[in-house]
Amino acid sequence: MLWNWYSVDACFISSTWRITSKGKFAGSCIGVICLVIALEFLRRLQREYDAYLVKQHRVRNAQTHSSVHEQGSEDGHGPDIEASGKGNYDSNRVVQVKSASPAPHPVTNPKSQRLVPTVFQQAIRALLHMLQFAVAYFIMLLAMYYNGYIIICIIIGAYLGSFIFSWEGIQMTDATTQRDSTGCCG
Repeated sequence: MLWNWYSVDACFISSTWRITSKGKFAGSCIGVICLVIALEFLRRLQREYDAYLVKQHRVRNAQTHSSVHEQGSEDGHGPDIEASGKGNYDSNRVVQVKSASPAPHPVTNPKSQRLVPTVFQQAIRALLHMLQFAVAYFIMLLAMYYNGYIIICIIIGAYLGSFIFSWEGIQMTDATTQRDSTGCCG
């Protein structure tokens, strides 16, 4: 494949997607833009679902903590949470890092807990990932035709999708805890 600027008589993905007019090409370009916007929507949906799971867990955890504080335990320190994630919590398992000093109640620092989703929740997360993967792969196949117009449409779709679906609060952290943009090596 060579870089090209063909708009009529181009063929994408299969022989049935043949561009025979400028109107079909314009429709294909709009479709590609919408496809990339849909990918950004799926990415946002994944983030929102994960945030929903965390919020749901925190609400249940707060309810459990309030009942634990009322009941207490034999040693007055509340229930211990085993490393396996089994304890006095509900179906969402929690892995909690034990602190060196004894605490009067279970540690509630969000950095010390890790939510392990249930099988159903993980199935939904995997479905969202699969959809993202399939759409992204399809976009990559379109880019591999090296059509300048299609690549420009992919870039426009990425911009619009990010503008629409990445418009969320940015967490402010101090410079000592901030990591680089890739999320590693920090």
